[in-house]
This record gives sequence, C-alpha cells and structure tokens, in this order.
Amino acid sequence: MTLDGTRSYVLRAPGAPGCVVVDPGPDLAPHLTALADAGPVDLVLVTHRHADHTGGLARFRELTGAPSRGVSAEFCAPGGGAAGGSGAGPLADGEVLEVAGLRIEVLATPGHTADSACFVVSVPGDPASGTVVLTGDTVLGRGTTVLAEPDGSLRDYLASLDRLSALDLPDPVPGLPGHGPVLPDLRAAVHAYREHRTERLDQVRAALTALGVTLPDGEVPLPDAVLDEVTGAVYSDVDASVLPAARSSVRAQLEYLRGQP
Repeated sequence: MTLDGTRSYVLRAPGAPGCVVVDPGPDLAPHLTALADAGPVDLVLVTHRHADHTGGLARFRELTGAPSRGVSAEFCAPGGGAAGGSGAGPLADGEVLEVAGLRIEVLATPGHTADSACFVVSVPGDPASGTVVLTGDTVLGRGTTVLAEPDGSLRDYLASLDRLSALDLPDPVPGLPGHGPVLPDLRAAVHAYREHRTERLDQVRAALTALGVTLPDGEVPLPDAVLDEVTGAVYSDVDASVLPAARSSVRAQLEYLRGQP
C-alpha cells in the first residue's frame, strides 16, 4: 500500500539554518531521529491524515520542539522550542508560508482524503532554484491513489487534479510524491491520472450494465453486495491484498455516478 515506503521531505533554502519537514511518517525511532538531526526544524507540515504520514508526528514534535500544521486541527500544535512563535492553526487554502527561506503555498486538494493538501515550494528571489510541488498521496510516483473511506471523494479528486493541471508554473515542474519516485513532469502525471479515472468510470458503468444493477438514490447506502460485485468485475486483475483499497475507490466511483444528473 505504501509502495517502497512513505517519503518524508526536508526542505530549506540554500544557506538557511532551519528547515521544514513534510510528513514525518510512521513512528519509527531511527527514521525520526535522522529527520531531527537534519534540523533545527522550524515547522512540520502534514499532507493528510493517514498514519503512514503522521504516526510519528507526536514523537517528532518532542524531539524537535517544532510546531506542526495540517488542514486538520488534529495535526496542529504550537512549537515548544525556538520555533515556538510560529502559528499552529489549521492550514488554509491559498495560504502562503515563509519559513526556512522558502515560499510555500498551500493548495487544498481533497479527494484521496478530505484533508489532503499539496505544497508549491520555491525560493523567493532565486528563480534558478526552480519550483517543486509536494503532492502527498494526491499524485503518487507510480500507480494511482486510493479514494480512501470514509471521506474520499471522486468529485473532489477530479477537481483537485484539474487545479493541479491549471497551476501557473514553469513547464515541466517536478512533483514530489508521498510514495514512489519523483515525477519529472507533474502536469503530465496529472493528465495521465485524469485519463485513468475516466477509463475506470467507463469500466464501472459497464460493470453495472453487465450485472444489471441500478444504483439506489443518494439517500440509500450502497449495498455491500453491489460494492463487492463491481469491485470483482473492475479490479479482477489486482492482488487480493489490495482489494479492500480497490473497494474503497469503487465506493467513491459509485457515489460519483449516482450524484450525476
């Protein structure tokens, strides 16, 4: 589910004494110690709520005294060390952070989860340093992301992909994902994701037709039998270990389809 593991990022402008850590990851002491040793840490950012990105957050705050922020208040806390003056409220869409010599713009990108965010990072006054976009699990280095229960939404996810595609940034701009290798061209990856989602929707529609299933209206929960049948038909080629994740995406796809006029 995490490909080759969860990626934590240490960000700082050239010459900046402090750094920003994005997604400290699971509660693994050697990993968290290595991240802390890259400090001093001025701020910790969280891309979304999943434990493989946030499980080590509390311990990491203890190690560094750094404040942390995410879209969800659950992951926000003031700092206890030198960075204690930094704000600790939830991240807001469009907010610009100036920390560790960097400009970090917050983009709310719900879909994988309701609290998913991406970060557009650049060095003010130094265009040669370029721009990168940290995508969390919204866009992975390989494969496709899960629309996770209970708050994953295909409608929101497609809107988030469109927003990433429309960013006014140099082309190509690298994407730094939460899992998998760096994406050399984020816009191309987003385009491929959009096409994949369209293909999956066509497959789900075809499965519903072949199974003779009519979706209930939006007030009625989707029957487990329908979810299982459609998942089996559309994701027949995936390993059994990831079928629960596929089922979660099928639920989001069916919710999307029955919300269409």
